[in-house]
Amino acid sequence: MADSPETDKKARPDFRSLSSFWPYALAQKGRIGLAILALIVASAATLALPLAVRRVIDVGFSGGDQHLANSYFILLIGVVAVLALGSSARFYLVMTIGERIVSDIRNDVFTHLTRLEPAFFDSSRAGDLVSRLTADTTQIKSTFGSTASIALRNGIMVIGALGLMIFTSPQLSAIVIAAIPVIVLPLVLSGRSVRRRARQAQDRLADTSAFASEAVGAIRTMQSFGAERQTAGAFTRASDEAYSASRSATASRAILSGVAIFLVSASVVWVLWTGATEVFAGRMTSGRLSQFVLYAVLAASSLGQLSEVYGEISAAAGAAGRLGEILATKPAIAAPPHPKRMPEPSLGELAFEHVSFAYPSRTASALHDLSFSIRPGERVALVGPSGAGKSTVLQLALRFYDPAGGRVTVDGVAGPEADPEEWRKRFALVPQEPTVFGVSVRDNIAYGRPGASFEEVEEAARLAAADSFIRALPEGYDTVVGERGVTLSGGQRQRLAIARAVLKDAPILLLDEATSALDSESERAVQDALDRLMQGRTTLVVAHRLATILSADRILVMDEGRVVEEGSHAELKARGGLYARLAALQFGLEAA
Repeated sequence: MADSPETDKKARPDFRSLSSFWPYALAQKGRIGLAILALIVASAATLALPLAVRRVIDVGFSGGDQHLANSYFILLIGVVAVLALGSSARFYLVMTIGERIVSDIRNDVFTHLTRLEPAFFDSSRAGDLVSRLTADTTQIKSTFGSTASIALRNGIMVIGALGLMIFTSPQLSAIVIAAIPVIVLPLVLSGRSVRRRARQAQDRLADTSAFASEAVGAIRTMQSFGAERQTAGAFTRASDEAYSASRSATASRAILSGVAIFLVSASVVWVLWTGATEVFAGRMTSGRLSQFVLYAVLAASSLGQLSEVYGEISAAAGAAGRLGEILATKPAIAAPPHPKRMPEPSLGELAFEHVSFAYPSRTASALHDLSFSIRPGERVALVGPSGAGKSTVLQLALRFYDPAGGRVTVDGVAGPEADPEEWRKRFALVPQEPTVFGVSVRDNIAYGRPGASFEEVEEAARLAAADSFIRALPEGYDTVVGERGVTLSGGQRQRLAIARAVLKDAPILLLDEATSALDSESERAVQDALDRLMQGRTTLVVAHRLATILSADRILVMDEGRVVEEGSHAELKARGGLYARLAALQFGLEAA
């Protein structure tokens, strides 16, 4: 099937995407220079071999002088030694260059990912992003390492062999040169199709990786619902699709390579036949023909390998395009050219001024003209039914998103005026479902302050009522808790999150239903730890369980993205509004 104009247009920029990574290669120009030198030495030694073979045949064998033949064989060994040394040095240099380049690319892509706002990840699959960081960068490593070296080596060999072929026999060289367009033309015509199929194969592999990552992360849910077979079946189907796409790409490259090899080999046979005729006619010596044939074989094999290189570069162009899409994504939440300084020391004042907001993936607004302010050191609670916009307030406070209208300020500085990193240093978050990493307990607590001393980590754990259970672990603070903290209970993970917030010591504390998933005993321990954490800090608490926020200085009642009531627990209960209905429902159930 012919490529459509849209497909053609989409495939074309791939090589430009690949060239955008040249700065990474230029950073290694010293090692690249050494690699090119080693490559030239190895290529020169290879091109010298046919000359030595010709001398052995014409002078040593034909002249019947064994001593002279021996000297030429010794020369051959010397040439082979130079070839081996140059090839070894070239291999080491180009492979380490490729490793260094791919490491730099991975670092930059991952660093860029860490700076993108949550909205980007809302519409992306983690497995696909991981596939780009691993499989795609490995493809580029091959291109900037071995593939580039092979391309350059074979390019030198083709040019050198052709030049020496012309020097050896212009007549036979004319035959070879006439065959080159016939060999090269299929490579050019089929390159676009190979490139498109390689990109499709990489996309299918990324889909499979994304599915596997999601399934492994939800292994408990999968097994609890008895969904092992259907999940395995879905993965098999995704894997088969990836295989089919890869097989299609490989078939294209195999056909391309087969056609090139046939045309090259046929041209060599033609040359050999013509040369043999010249030898029988006495117009050429056997040694000269052997020299020419060896050069023709070198040129042909080099040209054949260039066809394979073209396929590798096409695949790498698809990988570069996928990585380039990430690097081309500009963070929506970024520091302005001249960020405004945040006041030091921080006052801990947070304000929402006529804020309106809708999530990028939704049409309905989550907040409507929302306004409130929290004074330094004040404890304010947000309550309301599910979907009222409470957690969205925290998302905007942390600048995971910026409002569509109005502004959010911290210590009088609006979000877009500040550097996001400086802005977020003012906040400590204790989420409803805390993230625990697969590292030691100590590293988990020190996540927000990597340079904290062990004594500071211990003190934070004591304040969070976590020290006792940590010391009971097999290796205490050095215990590795497993990915996502699966070896810990919910209350233990929550106390680690509180200890992390204690250690960060930020002036504004955000609590997102921090006790809602805990049993009564764990909730009491966690609530005591939170009470200690809230002392002297501006605190914004989101809670469904009203019993946890009775001591708040103010309670803001939200409904459909707006503050509909404000006051203390007693005041709001006396008004008989939404809060009173929620309180009656919860406390009534608790009494029952």
